[in-house]
Order: sequence, then structure tokens, then C-alpha cells
Amino acid sequence: MSVALLVNPAARGGASLAAAERVAERLRAHGMSTTLVSGGSAAESAQLLRLAIDSGAEAVLVAGGDGTVNIALQEVAGTGIPFGIVPAGTGNDFAVALGLHEMGLDAAADAVIAGRTRQVDLARLTRADGGTALFGTVLASGFDARVNDRANRMRWPRGGSRYTIALLLEFLTLHSLPFTLDLDLEDGTTVRLEEDLVLAAIGNGPSYGGGLRMCPDADLADGLLDVTTVDATGRWALLRVLPTIYSATHTALPIVSTYRARSVRIDAPGATGYADGDAMGVLPMRVDAVPAALRVFSPEGSERRAR
Repeated sequence: MSVALLVNPAARGGASLAAAERVAERLRAHGMSTTLVSGGSAAESAQLLRLAIDSGAEAVLVAGGDGTVNIALQEVAGTGIPFGIVPAGTGNDFAVALGLHEMGLDAAADAVIAGRTRQVDLARLTRADGGTALFGTVLASGFDARVNDRANRMRWPRGGSRYTIALLLEFLTLHSLPFTLDLDLEDGTTVRLEEDLVLAAIGNGPSYGGGLRMCPDADLADGLLDVTTVDATGRWALLRVLPTIYSATHTALPIVSTYRARSVRIDAPGATGYADGDAMGVLPMRVDAVPAALRVFSPEGSERRAR
């Protein structure tokens, strides 16, 4: 098998490059041709990965966090090429959703060597100008998007605690926005929400921001999106909510609402949508579930063996 291994050398101070080299060595020891792919920018990395796929790569691995994974999703989704992750970034929420985060480097390589795969969903966002992008975790807008933006600008600390600190700092300037959401629900009905909200999150996966389980019941294989909204509230009320997001008990609170939908149109004045940890553009956006869009290496056994 020929494997293209996409690396983000900037992730966690170069840790992803060291991890990639170790995984590549193990794959080669099992007779797999492995090529490291790394560009100087997201656009260059995407171009190089596309060239590797066009040249016959039979599998794609990513060593990095959710942002690097997102680069690869755009190229791999819908191709049938099996996809794997070596979690080595600041945020590894898609890897967590896939059950890959607790695996060691050797185990990540062994999942590829064993060739066990399964199909999972992605989500596709469409901007007002018609541009599209796929994502694997959660589209955040409102308070949580501002937290993401602040975390991306921080140089310290590294790891998931960066999001926690950014969250607490952003809390000091908390404000709500007038949101409009049009939801095509799982039962085929539609509903419009016009409310002042602190945040609205649309999840293909359950968590973002290094473990914030905003959409805790999201299932990567159900063909649906999970939507979580938090009503306009004061700082101290929200402060009581924040710890419950980590424990995934916030959905029982009266200021939190949840929905399951096949597609969602979301708008709020001046708000930016963040997905897989990166800015995706200014609202409005439409988000659609894309069932079985990605074939992933699975540590637990699955549908079929990769060829």
C-alpha cells in the first residue's frame, strides 16, 4: 500500500513531524511505501496532497490537529481512499470522535497496517458566495467562535488548556447576538428560530476546542447534524454553564436547546463561523449533513479491509 502522510510541522512545536516520522518508519517496516507531505501553507499542503492522491496514493494519514485534518478532508472525502489520523495537534477532537486519540503512535500505524475501516459522516458548509468546505467536528458561531479566534491568536499555553484560558478571557466581554436558524429536522419538518443567543453550534461530531462537548450526542454515522443553542444570559449564569459543557450535562439546563437536523441555515449579524478550529467565513451559511462521506481506519474493526 502507498501512503501519503500529511504533516503540519508547526503543530505543537514540531511534535507532529516527529510523530509522523515514527509512524512512517513503522509503516515502511511493514512494506508500505510512505511519503511525507508538508507545505508552507494550507493551500500548498492541499495542493501537494492532491498531487500525491493523483499519483496513486492508496491511503492518506494526517499527523496534526483538527486544522490539518480539515485540509485533508477536502481532498479525501468522497474518493473512497481510507483516511487515518496521528493525533498531534492542539485540538484533536475529530480523532477523539473516531476513537483514535488514546491510541499510541504505534497503534495509529497498526490500524493502517491491519486495514480495518469504517464509513463516517462529514458536514458541508456553503457560504453566501457559493463557496463550500467540509468539516468533521463542530461549526461554532457566537461566543464559542470568539473563543476559537482568541485561542488561535494565543502563543501560550500549548494543548487543550489554551481553549480553556481563551474561554475565560472571552467571558469578560460576553454578549449575545440575534440569530436566525432554519432547520430541516430529521422527521422531515422545518422550523425557524429567531432568538437572541450567546452561541449556536452545529455538530457532525460531539466536541471542539480540545474537549468542549457542545453536541455530546452527535453520532458520526447517523446522517444527521446535532444543533445546540444557548439563550442570551448574564455572565454569572453562563459561568455556571461552562463546567457542565465538559461533563456534557449542559443539555439539561433550561437555557440550552438541542435539535437534530439534516441541514441548517444559520445567520447572525457580523458573526463568523469556525469549524475544525479555523475561520470558515462570515454568516450566513448553510450546513448539510454528508452521510458516509469518509472511509476511516478504525482501531475497533469495521466494514471491510483496505485494499
